[in-house]
Amino acid sequence: MKKEKFASYVGTRKKSIARAMIKEGKGVIRFNKKLLGNISPAMARMKIEEPLIISGDAWQKYDIDVSVFGGGVISQAEAARLAIAKALASKDPALKDEFLRYDRTLLVADVRQRETRKPNRGGNARGKIQKSYR
Repeated sequence: MKKEKFASYVGTRKKSIARAMIKEGKGVIRFNKKLLGNISPAMARMKIEEPLIISGDAWQKYDIDVSVFGGGVISQAEAARLAIAKALASKDPALKDEFLRYDRTLLVADVRQRETRKPNRGGNARGKIQKSYR
């Protein structure tokens, strides 16, 4: 029985958490059990593809399965992008410098969170109702 070796990497963005499992393979990328080419909207797919484009042909030696939950479409794409970039950088250390030169958020999580809503503000975190005294 053949034992598969894989490594798991985590990427987060806002409320989204992505887990990327990378193993030796033929270059198949899956996002929530769908092939990457079938992901819509196209903007989200392009965000996920960024680390693949920067790495050139290095990613075609690996199969990557990404499972994402929580958050919205774009934050899921950015979490997946971070997880994929971490996985590729761990397999090929030369890619780490390339990723950092292109965009630091490919390897370092953006920890900013949405600000909570305050009472009596009309549903906004900071917006107040305007008053006129004259």
